[in-house]
Amino acid sequence: MVEKDFHISKVGKVTLVKNKRSKRFKLRIKPDKQVVVTLPYYSSFKSALKFASEHAAWILEQQNRFDSGLTKFKINSTYDTKTKTIHLLETDKEKPYSTETGKDISIYFPSEYAIESKEGQAFMNETITSIYRSEGKEYLPGRLQLLANKFSYTYNRVAIKNNKTNWGSCSSKNNINLNLHLMKLPFYLIDYILLHELVHTKIKNHSPEFHAELDRLVGGKSKELNKEVKKYSTYKF
Repeated sequence: MVEKDFHISKVGKVTLVKNKRSKRFKLRIKPDKQVVVTLPYYSSFKSALKFASEHAAWILEQQNRFDSGLTKFKINSTYDTKTKTIHLLETDKEKPYSTETGKDISIYFPSEYAIESKEGQAFMNETITSIYRSEGKEYLPGRLQLLANKFSYTYNRVAIKNNKTNWGSCSSKNNINLNLHLMKLPFYLIDYILLHELVHTKIKNHSPEFHAELDRLVGGKSKELNKEVKKYSTYKF
């Protein structure tokens, strides 16, 4: 692969990547809002840059949605989770379907089956929820245990759930429930939520004592991190 970085007014840096396996231009907005255009090896960087410029308004919209924790899916675009890359493509078949090869998941939508429709969004939500659940079970228990060991906390059990009301909870018996949607957050915000629940194993309320302890664990950035978490939704993508 060959890649070059360019700058587009208002959008900022755009990385153009030539790939011998690509048959068309593909536009990707990563969770950190980085813009990547993949193009066929025989195509010119000039044509790819023009393609990105023509989609500047859409790029800005998606970058703003990452700020709010929401994402609008679009055909011929790519969406990254922590371990998977999802490609949204068109198909001539009657119903949407998906295939998976390694870290790449391709989701195909018929042209008359609009991805923006209620059915299309439901299919996408179901697919990505499944990915988040798998990633959450793989990552969250181990990370929780690591942080508990580091800061001398103990808990009973941990469970990963699809919760629409909170990012996590800690019971009176110190059983911790974690929301699978945590996997949409940056890793440092995941740590903030995990530490929040660990502090609840000792302090069962949100008293000044609780906030002081949590603030100590995150280097005095508790209010700042809490404000960032509120940009995200526990159930919307």
